[in-house]
Amino acid sequence: MRALVQRVSRAAVSVDGAAIAAIGPGLLVLLGVGHADGEDEVDRLADKVAKLRVFDDPDGRMNEPLGSREVLCVSQFTLYGDTRRGNRPSYVEAAPSTDAEPLYDRFCERLGARKGVFGACMGVALVNDGPVTVMLEL
Repeated sequence: MRALVQRVSRAAVSVDGAAIAAIGPGLLVLLGVGHADGEDEVDRLADKVAKLRVFDDPDGRMNEPLGSREVLCVSQFTLYGDTRRGNRPSYVEAAPSTDAEPLYDRFCERLGARKGVFGACMGVALVNDGPVTVMLEL
């Protein structure tokens, strides 16, 4: 599994111009599921995101986890795009949607995340905070 995690002041997702979900301060997670991933990987990655210390403590150091802040999670199979050969990404390492969707749902549920629409063409708006962006991979 791969998660591109961004600390945000706010983030929102829309489909066909209609607002689907929005959060205030917290994390925007772009989540990619690989063909070998299962429930164990989902649980480990969700727990890692929840414990990721990317928020400022009282001394201004990135030392605090998510806590009561919000999460917006968007499915992102393109995180598995391989461009080592040529200019057109290959997505053979990404899980098929029939396998990926239930794992995406499990990840969101475990984190209590608001969600985009799996498989839809979405508009994602965010205000990066920092900016802080971290790639997590299992």
